[in-house]
Order: sequence, then C-alpha cells, then structure tokens
Amino acid sequence: MSFVVANSVDDALDAIANGARPVAGGSDLVVGARHGKAPLPADLVAIDRLDDLRRVDVSADGITIGAGVSHDTIEHHPVIAASYSALADASALVGSPSTRHVGTIGGNVMNASPAMDTGAPLVVLGAEVELRSRSGSRRIPVTELWSGPGTTTAASDELCVAVHVPAATPAQGSAYLRLEYRRAMEIAVVGAAASVVLDGDRIASVRVALAAVAPTIIEVTGLTAGTVAEVAAAAAAAASAQARPISDVRASDNYRRHTVGVMARRAVEAAARRAAGETIPIPLNRAIGIGAAS
Repeated sequence: MSFVVANSVDDALDAIANGARPVAGGSDLVVGARHGKAPLPADLVAIDRLDDLRRVDVSADGITIGAGVSHDTIEHHPVIAASYSALADASALVGSPSTRHVGTIGGNVMNASPAMDTGAPLVVLGAEVELRSRSGSRRIPVTELWSGPGTTTAASDELCVAVHVPAATPAQGSAYLRLEYRRAMEIAVVGAAASVVLDGDRIASVRVALAAVAPTIIEVTGLTAGTVAEVAAAAAAAASAQARPISDVRASDNYRRHTVGVMARRAVEAAARRAAGETIPIPLNRAIGIGAAS
C-alpha cells in the first residue's frame, strides 16, 4: 500500500488520476474494511490537511461547505444551525463525538449510503455537490450524484471539493429526524427531512426526503400547499406509500414503511415551527425525545 499526503487540491487530483483513493477522516473506509465490505485501497491520498476543503463560506447566494468540513463543525456552526437546521440536526447524529470530529461532509456524501443522515437534509435544501478533476469542475444536484447503495455518478478521477446550499428564503425552516434504537453509534432505521416555507400560518411550499427506505435517498413527490396539519398528514401518507424499504435484522419492511411516515409528519411539523420563528435545539431528535434514554 502507498500513502501520500496532499499539500494542495491539485496534488490530490494528480494522485486520484493515478488511481489513489482520497481519505480525510477515514471513518467509513476503515470500518468497511474491518467488516469485510471492501478491502483497503492499494493507494491512498490524504486530503484532511487541505485548508481549501475545510472552509465554510457564507454569502448572499447561500453557503458553501468544503468537503473536508467535519460534522462537528457543521453541528455547531451558527449560520447552519439557524438557517439550515436540518443539516445541523443530521450532523449532530452521525456516529460518536470522535466520529463527528473526524468524519466529513464530503466523505458522507460520496460514501452514498442510503441510510446517511446528511443526505435527506441536503436534498430538501436543494444542495449541489462540486466535483473536480484535472480537466475541470462541475456542479450537480445531490439527487443526481447517488446511483445506488455505495455508488455515485462521479468519475473515478473526480474529487468532491464542496457542497453548495442556496440561501434560505424568508419564513423557511427545516428539520431532520431519524428513528433509532440507541443514542450513540447508531445508523438510521428510517430518516426523514423536511423544508417548508410559510405564508402566514399556512405552508406555501414543502420538500420532504427519506433515508434508509430505498436504494438511495429519495424525495417525496406530490406534496402541495396547505395548513401545517394538512401538509404533515399528506407527507406522512406519501412517505409511507413511496418508500421502498427492505427487511433486515434491524427492521421489517412494513415497520419501516409505517415509521418513515411518522418521521416525515414530525419533520414537517418541526420545520414549520422553526419557520415560524421558534427555536428548537439541535439535534431535533433529542429535543423531542426520540431515541433510547441516555
């Protein structure tokens, strides 16, 4: 095995073009190898020391989160917590405190797990990923990145360098919830994120996305404006109907189909409360008592 430390993004791109696998926190890579999912790559290039990938830039157009930004940074970033709350909710639930300090948003997105916590929030917030290679860069919606469990549409020589999220609109709020059996080192049994825009006491627009109920993160379709109660009920019904879960040792397909509807309803309700100006602590799971007692 060869291991090199990149001193710049260009260094990393050169190594990737020659077959190296980028690694930042390595939390997914090492765990996967230990569990026999995939052997460690023959060549690795470390990108964790690249300051260009570790910045959070806020502008009038939105927020750009470098691929090397940790979940801990996202959880505690004041702008993300206030205006992109669903993403902060999700990052606060990833693994353990040590995992959140080393695990990165770029690694989470490119790992392409259908149960990833950050995926559904990024979908409802309209995020794009920026992919770069030696021949140039491109931006694509996150919904176009994931092609299946653990697979993406990125080329083998492309590196995820940033996640771009458009500016939040007035009276917009978002939330992410997952069903979990314990409070640490857990993977979502099901998860749901919602983003809503209020017009008075009614929801003018809504997006809902689901985790761990299909081969990739999926967005719920067919939702329309209405009262909070109407939209929450419609989101619950549509989420359960559109989910395509499997049965495994953690839950049956029927249980997942039912509970993802519950999570979708609660996510819409919480997003509407935040859009109305209510402060709900991060992560929402803990604020409303979801998860095993500590």
